[in-house]
Amino acid sequence: MTIKEYDVVALTDEIRAIHKETKQPILLRHGQVGTVLMSFNDQAYLVDFADAQGETYAMETVPTTQLMLLTYEPILVES
Repeated sequence: MTIKEYDVVALTDEIRAIHKETKQPILLRHGQVGTVLMSFNDQAYLVDFADAQGETYAMETVPTTQLMLLTYEPILVES
């Protein structure tokens, strides 16, 4: 599956980031959920990480190899 803008993704590895407001270093954990804002030739993506209230706490460029596309609907298979 190809990742597109506004897709919801999760990290497959921990990455270090800088908190948007406090400018303090933070650790984004395996499984951390974000929204894709921009693609860099499908090699990396700018991902917005926000809290439950929708407030962005980090925006990071993440390599494709460290992202997993989240899906909500199953794929129909022929029996």
